[in-house]
Amino acid sequence: MAKKKTLFECQACGFQSPRWMGKCTSCNEWETMVELTADQIKFLKETSGSSTNALRKAMPITQVNEDNIIRFPSGSKELDLVLGGGVVPGSLTLIGGSPGIGKSTLLLKIAGNLAKTRKKVLYVSGEESAGQIKLRANRLDANHDNLFLLSEINLTSVLNEIANANYEFIVIDSIQTLYSDETPSAPGSVTQVRTITFELMRIAKSMHIPIFIIGHITKDGSIAGPRVLEHMVDTVLYFEGDSNSELRLLRGFKNRFGSTNEVGIFEMNKEGLNDAKSMAGRFFNKEKLQSGSALTVIMEGSRPIIIEVQALVSEAYGHAKRSSTGFDNNRLNMLLALLEKKLDLPLGTYDVFINISGGIKVNEPSADLAIIAAILSSYRNRELSSETLFLGEVSLTGEIREVSGLTQRLKEIETQGFTKAVIPNRAMEATNIKCFVADEVSKVVEWM
Repeated sequence: MAKKKTLFECQACGFQSPRWMGKCTSCNEWETMVELTADQIKFLKETSGSSTNALRKAMPITQVNEDNIIRFPSGSKELDLVLGGGVVPGSLTLIGGSPGIGKSTLLLKIAGNLAKTRKKVLYVSGEESAGQIKLRANRLDANHDNLFLLSEINLTSVLNEIANANYEFIVIDSIQTLYSDETPSAPGSVTQVRTITFELMRIAKSMHIPIFIIGHITKDGSIAGPRVLEHMVDTVLYFEGDSNSELRLLRGFKNRFGSTNEVGIFEMNKEGLNDAKSMAGRFFNKEKLQSGSALTVIMEGSRPIIIEVQALVSEAYGHAKRSSTGFDNNRLNMLLALLEKKLDLPLGTYDVFINISGGIKVNEPSADLAIIAAILSSYRNRELSSETLFLGEVSLTGEIREVSGLTQRLKEIETQGFTKAVIPNRAMEATNIKCFVADEVSKVVEWM
């Protein structure tokens, strides 16, 4: 009697193993291995053996013709900025974010903008009925004859609709709700997501149609489904920010047609998710700083943004706690250890909490000096000057180092009406800001 062949697949990364294991050896996730059925194993064999055997001859790169990429505007300057200048025909873009942050709202707004310019747009929804989308379109002013709605979760029906009409822009909301009849597994499974993404990629490349996909995220903030999903698409965008706040940040994590350094800032209001008109004063309070608050300037792509760093230092009852929101917790621990060693502060017996106001996340070390200033301000219960900003990266030796784009940051400080800045090493002559040099951590105490 033939032994039944078994195969297990990781629901997180798609890794396959002939035996079950508690921890996936590919992505190191626990309890993600699921046994595939006989039909699923047969499907994998058929699809893996159906690849073309046509041979292609390698050619020198000097003889390869460059692709002429012609972008078109989406109707949103912030989205175009993140995409690298506009929408690329034939591109496959994945947008992720927490529930209610505005993924569907943004793409329906963009679909309406493109339909208004006489582009034929298809919006496929597997989560909402056409009537529900119509209600949101009324609020977003997205009702146009060239915008077509399809409430469908069957991939075959979606592909038939695309084949029978000359669409110029497609939105899939969302990838986890679609399923293929040829894949014997539930919607949202690793095999389904992989198969559907491959079909959408084939459609996008062969018909030169830009397709935007909405993806659900897991509790740790990553896109649900196999990691291969992010590898297959051309662009991966993530929404950041507090869903209770009016501001949303759209950040690029992968872009085959542009830079990933840019970030788009949107504002949620009664008319939907629109481009934020001005960032001045959105992330700080200039009127008066309380003790434990300090100001700095970070660079989000090519855009300088002034933010407020808040710190709370209080005596610990038991084990000291360290927590940060919008700032790397490991870097916070490093800065606290540095302050204990260089300034002899007994922070080991204090709870320290850090918060970046406005829901923004700091991913660069230029805010180190402001973090230290805020901690010292809270520890000594002394207010800092609301006219002074702190800029500098702090090393493990206590040295304060220069940050990139210092001239551009100082010009933003001057534009917002600030007069002073604490910076490392040398003062800049490009602005009228009065700069004070602090090349080591101990000199920051002078500003307390």
